[in-house]
Amino acid sequence: MTFSCFEPLRRLLPPALIGLALGGCALMDKPKPDEPARTEAPAPAPTAPENPVATVRLITAQTPAVRAYRKLGAEAIYKKYPKRIYRGRIPPLVYAVVVVETDIDAQGNVTNVTFSRVPSHAPEVPPKIAELVRAASPLPNPGKLGAHTYVETWLWDKSGNFQLDTLTKGQRSR
Repeated sequence: MTFSCFEPLRRLLPPALIGLALGGCALMDKPKPDEPARTEAPAPAPTAPENPVATVRLITAQTPAVRAYRKLGAEAIYKKYPKRIYRGRIPPLVYAVVVVETDIDAQGNVTNVTFSRVPSHAPEVPPKIAELVRAASPLPNPGKLGAHTYVETWLWDKSGNFQLDTLTKGQRSR
């Protein structure tokens, strides 16, 4: 069942919403009365990098071989830090969840550690994780995978112990 009386409203509503949204953006950019007006210098023209491959980080697709390597990497980290592993099921409100991107070379040496998700309430955790990952280097040889970015999610407890998502025992309900 259609209501023809709403047809004009249906056509006008999306443009009106877009106009309101854009108008709101303009209000945000206006300087305050006690603030001098901002002037922005024009952005420099982009230049092509000399070696475009060197500036691009490739996150490896989650193929079966990559998932198998994730398990090997996680087991190596667990073996390096057996007393830091949170035993059993992790609490329902884990202190920090950090997604770590570890660049490794063809021999498993850690070349870089970055984060795609960090907890704003626990800024002390990512540097500790980066230190642990670098100290665990070299990770297992990636074999045919070669150099790639090993992505792992760290579940960090308030105690400083952790579980890796690849090997987690799950989460308690209470």
